[in-house]
Amino acid sequence: MPAEEGAEHRGAEIAANLARVEQRIAAACEAAGRDRKDVTLIVVTKTYPESDIRLLAGLGVREVAENRDQDAARKAAECADLSLNWHFVGQLQTNKARSVVRYADHVHSVDRLRLVGALSTAATAAGRQLGCLVQVALDAGSGERGERGGVAPDGVAAVADAIAVAPGLRLDGVMTVAPLAGAYAGQPRAAFDRLTEISSRLRETHPAANMVSAGMSQDLDEAVAAGATHLRVGTAVLGVRPGLR
Repeated sequence: MPAEEGAEHRGAEIAANLARVEQRIAAACEAAGRDRKDVTLIVVTKTYPESDIRLLAGLGVREVAENRDQDAARKAAECADLSLNWHFVGQLQTNKARSVVRYADHVHSVDRLRLVGALSTAATAAGRQLGCLVQVALDAGSGERGERGGVAPDGVAAVADAIAVAPGLRLDGVMTVAPLAGAYAGQPRAAFDRLTEISSRLRETHPAANMVSAGMSQDLDEAVAAGATHLRVGTAVLGVRPGLR
């Protein structure tokens, strides 16, 4: 297929997928008695090319996410001419903090005090204000970290308090990934309900921290029902990842 035809076909594919996801979100909001405007779709573009991001931007998408700094930094630079908000959603090493703050508007995966310090130092040096979410691991016991990162529920307050007073950082809310193990394994709705409880408790001391990042392609409906404000959706919009075909 010629390149031009291929791009046109890809654009149509993404547009159709995006429309289906929008319908799912709208239906979930209606079922939950929520306003569609209160739920933000973030399209996770990991493993997909810069050309897909440009197609998404042409369809009105403004919120995009990556989970690896090397890929995110490159794509953000390639798409610097587009009006996009970049979300970093993967596990983050402290030595990547300086790079991430150059392009990210939000980091969803803050889960330890050392990372708070590294991000604060980097954001201050870059003259940026970085939105941070505490990643909650619902598969972790007290004092532990989750299999896919995150702090145990009883450690959320300490990380949140540190973000709130750190120069260059802004505490925006909480994030979780539906766990594969533990009490909430296979129960995304229960997991997201628990995250909403944690969010409510956090807002008692940090009222502006109202982002609740939860739900992906397979469980976005449950996330909306539980009160998520931000959904991180990749496959349902962009298709099966190139490396998995």
